[in-house]
Amino acid sequence: MAEPPHQATASAPACVGNVAVGFDFLGHTILGPQDQATIRRIPDPLVRISRIRGITRDIPLAAAQNTAGAALISLRRALNLSFGFEIELNKGIPLASGMGGSAASCVAALVAANALLEEPVSPDMLYQCAFDGESLASGARNGDNIGPMLFGGLVIATPEHVIPVPVPPHLHCVLVHPDLQLETRRARRVLKDPYKLTDVVQQTINLALVLSGCYRNDASLIRSGMQDHLIEPRRAPLIPGFEEVKRAALDARALGAGISGAGPSVFAWFTSESQARTAVADMQLAFSRNGITSDAWVSRVAGPAARVIG
Repeated sequence: MAEPPHQATASAPACVGNVAVGFDFLGHTILGPQDQATIRRIPDPLVRISRIRGITRDIPLAAAQNTAGAALISLRRALNLSFGFEIELNKGIPLASGMGGSAASCVAALVAANALLEEPVSPDMLYQCAFDGESLASGARNGDNIGPMLFGGLVIATPEHVIPVPVPPHLHCVLVHPDLQLETRRARRVLKDPYKLTDVVQQTINLALVLSGCYRNDASLIRSGMQDHLIEPRRAPLIPGFEEVKRAALDARALGAGISGAGPSVFAWFTSESQARTAVADMQLAFSRNGITSDAWVSRVAGPAARVIG
């Protein structure tokens, strides 16, 4: 058996978490911004971070306080490894953006480290280790970012299972990121009050419609279900211009639109790439009318998975 390499680099893509109707368990990746992690095997039985490049604001270098470091500490512990890892991160996804920036670092690190093992482990095991990293940023063990990043596309991600959901290949997503930050912990605080049973029932119906529409390639079902009755009404006031951006997407014939992850990014689904690209300018204009600049990407909803790139 060939000796495994002593260094590997992996990338992990940005992600749309929650997808409006699947709070904390439904998400999909996009082709666009990504984080990269270069991992080196070291003889010392520990995890250390040597360098962070790119979007580095407020990212700790202490491994136990960093999502990538915590994930590799978890991997070492789970496998009882005699050696350690050195991490170099290249951050391409903004933090506090609703694009899975904290999750991408730990997933890229795990995928790269897995390539350095004599016997690489399954994505399911990497998924469990990724929880230990992602929870540092979110304050909860949620899989709606790490699941799609590890497996690609649209997935249902619970603490125990990752279930890929088939997505019609023509479905495209627009993701618009305003030049704002919204910390996940702050966005979760507005959700603490109880919800009405009628709203919970309606959200359950909408989730069933969206998933059925994906399985049956039925855009009308997706359109009927892509309406968030629980999270969006409470988080929307935290995002200046959100209602105008969402209206711009719906006016451009989006199947639905909503808050990506904890926000402030906004996503919308369309039945074709041409529709999605037509909508981008109007969605960004809606933010600019509120004095906010933004970046935007168009991608298939069935986005890529994290992968080794070198």
